[in-house]
Amino acid sequence: MSAADLARLQFATTTSFHFLFVLLTLGLVTLLVIMQTRFTITGAPVHERMTRFWGRIYVINYALGIVTGVVMEFQFGLNWSGLATYAGDVFGAPLALETLIAFFLESTFLGLWIFGWGRLNRWVHLTLLWLTALTAFASAFWIMAANGFLQNPVGYRVDGNVLRLDDFGALLTNPTFTSAFVHVVFAAITAGGVFLTGVSAYHFIKRTPEADFFRRSLRMGVVTTALATPVLLGAGFAQFPVIAAHQPGKTEATPWVGAPLGFMILIGMGLTMISWLTLPLLFRDAVIRMRFPLYLMVVGIPFPFAAAIFGWMFREIGRQPWLVYGLLRTEDAVSHVDASQILLSLIVFTFLFVVLACVDWALIARAVRRGPDVAPAPVSPMVVTL
Repeated sequence: MSAADLARLQFATTTSFHFLFVLLTLGLVTLLVIMQTRFTITGAPVHERMTRFWGRIYVINYALGIVTGVVMEFQFGLNWSGLATYAGDVFGAPLALETLIAFFLESTFLGLWIFGWGRLNRWVHLTLLWLTALTAFASAFWIMAANGFLQNPVGYRVDGNVLRLDDFGALLTNPTFTSAFVHVVFAAITAGGVFLTGVSAYHFIKRTPEADFFRRSLRMGVVTTALATPVLLGAGFAQFPVIAAHQPGKTEATPWVGAPLGFMILIGMGLTMISWLTLPLLFRDAVIRMRFPLYLMVVGIPFPFAAAIFGWMFREIGRQPWLVYGLLRTEDAVSHVDASQILLSLIVFTFLFVVLACVDWALIARAVRRGPDVAPAPVSPMVVTL
């Protein structure tokens, strides 16, 4: 494989792993906001326990996801210096904002939320979680704005051999960004809903004594999935006219592009149908007494994550051979690095990501098996018994 092929494979691996963490983070923080808002308003202990239990899983996933995000940022300079040289003035602006928001504001708010349990006023503590959620989605907003520029370059002027940012507003109204951002947001909410549903179903399969706790969680997961997936599908299909207008070659049915798109659509339709068929079974807790649907819910946990990866494959592979569509070819943006060096870093980082994914799964699985605390702990939901 050439240096360009290896660099593409490495970035695809990094992005895919990181995106899995991001989906669950965005999905869970949305549901946590609902849980803690209900607790703050009603004062019901069950909502506090729900916030702590699901918050513990959220924090585990967030902490490990940060590592993959840092590696991804470094690759822009290490493997794709041609992109930074040619379009860094435009592409770098939203990336810089994402870094400031994700690594400073979001992390600060989350840290205050974690260590603020029992120490801060309930409304102040709730505000911190709302700010954490808003900055998390703001981070995704700027990442998608940067990616939208690669898909459809706007807001620039040519200055010699480089691009200069000429119209920042054009980046924010780029149709390849605005349509895709809505799709990503509801993909994350769907992933959160399916995860909540699957974990709750697992506890009912295990005959949990926390029936009321996981009944509420199951209902929230199913209702969230049922409401989010139709919007997710609509936002996905709404992108086709945009793609046809700005990247007409992407819709050609090739195995590397058409197959991921087809799988993504099938998964989205399947989740929509199953979640809506499950809604009537929530009445009088019929679904809890039926073992087969519970097993389906557990098995269904990976599907929204798989659909998200298929979607990224369609979006990124379909743009080739362009890195900045119509302006900079992928092969021209690769750094002057020997292929053997890229191969070595690919092996090392892939091994690291596999380890991180296993650690993330092991910690989340342990927190899930442990279940909610019998009585609210005095401080952080971050505490996990290893």
